[in-house]
Amino acid sequence: MKPQSPTDSPSPSPSPSPSLRSRVVAVAAAAAVLAGVAVTYTLQAAERAESADATSEFGLDRGKLYFRSTTETAGRVARVPVSEGGGGGARTTGGPSCERFYAASGTGLCLQRRSGIPPKSYAVVLDDRLREKRRIALTGIPNRARVSASGRMLSWTMFATGDSYAGSSFSTRTSILDTRTGYLIKNMEEIPLTLDGRRYHSPDVNYWGVTFAKDDNRFYATVSTKGKTYLVRGDMAKWSATTLRSNVECPSLSPDNTRIAFKKRVRKGTRDPWRLYVLDLRTMREHPVAERHSVDDQAAWLDDDTLAYALPGGGGRKQDIWSARADGSGNPTLHIRGGSSPAAVR
Repeated sequence: MKPQSPTDSPSPSPSPSPSLRSRVVAVAAAAAVLAGVAVTYTLQAAERAESADATSEFGLDRGKLYFRSTTETAGRVARVPVSEGGGGGARTTGGPSCERFYAASGTGLCLQRRSGIPPKSYAVVLDDRLREKRRIALTGIPNRARVSASGRMLSWTMFATGDSYAGSSFSTRTSILDTRTGYLIKNMEEIPLTLDGRRYHSPDVNYWGVTFAKDDNRFYATVSTKGKTYLVRGDMAKWSATTLRSNVECPSLSPDNTRIAFKKRVRKGTRDPWRLYVLDLRTMREHPVAERHSVDDQAAWLDDDTLAYALPGGGGRKQDIWSARADGSGNPTLHIRGGSSPAAVR
């Protein structure tokens, strides 16, 4: 057999054609995209699972003050004894992540906001162990949350546009949920409104800050129109609302249902515009509480004598919870360092 010379060596395999190379690159790119989608979906699923159920070891127990901890990046719900004051003491942490939170009689309401394009918001109804019972998709920025004393009626307010009540360029959407029947009022702007004794219609009507009476039928809220705000008394059975007085925002009904805490505009503009007041519903007389800082919050009642509310925090904290006597006496007290959305479970 003749020896093979260098020139007789087998020819190398031909290179893949441009079309084949393109197909290989396309398949590889598609696989990378799918892998990215899978990772994103897994992370989002984990986030949903984490946010849906509380990982805490506590439920809604009597004698506890629940709040959104602003010392944690996730804004998780924590608790301390209601009687604990002075800003110190151990807190139990590990509840669900919420932008706003409220609870009463074995029912919790957690307003959440998730990043994305566009961002998504939810109202999450929680049971007495802070486990998710129902989730409602929302639009806008979570702003106010309330649960009736019985735990039956829930309400929340979202900023549809804007993110502050201090200016005039904002719009809200307030919803009411009956947890017993499951009936949801997505937007209460269509409720028949009586203003100054006459039926009133206007495209600029906004409602926010609902608070419920013991009977789960009567409620109070803020309505704004033509640059003014009013306290309204509403009736769920009749589905009607009537204004009671002007310059009332974010009402909060006392446990005995005799008084309303609210923020009152005491100066024009956006710099320190409000002061916290209490209105006696029997005499319709009002008085300021001892807190002189501008309170942009829907105050909560710790009991029939004491109010809790959030203020900008000290020492680099986002917010702190303060308390003050409802009768206007005494001095404000730092109740919880690094907290907002207080809710006393009695």
